[in-house]
Amino acid sequence: MYILIPMDNEDAQEASITKLGDVKIWAQVLVQEGRVAQIKFNPEWSTFEDRSEAAVVMDDNEYVWPFMEQNMMVLVAHTQRSIDDIVEAYIFRELNELAY
Repeated sequence: MYILIPMDNEDAQEASITKLGDVKIWAQVLVQEGRVAQIKFNPEWSTFEDRSEAAVVMDDNEYVWPFMEQNMMVLVAHTQRSIDDIVEAYIFRELNELAY
């Protein structure tokens, strides 16, 4: 499964999730068999070759309609900030679904 995350930089070890209005680069993380299989970065979320199935945002107040129009599941990482923490929370179903 491909997960889309707005990040503040493209250093996979140092990057943190950021608000959609402050995004510097998008990370597309491939999660397979409970682990990170691949991380790709792109300045535009819509130009990744592979279709993302979920987008992760920082809070419920983000403007997520573009993702929903693409039939992506939108998840909220209230406390997780790094890619590893977000993926771990995703695997253990600790990310919240967007509250409307």
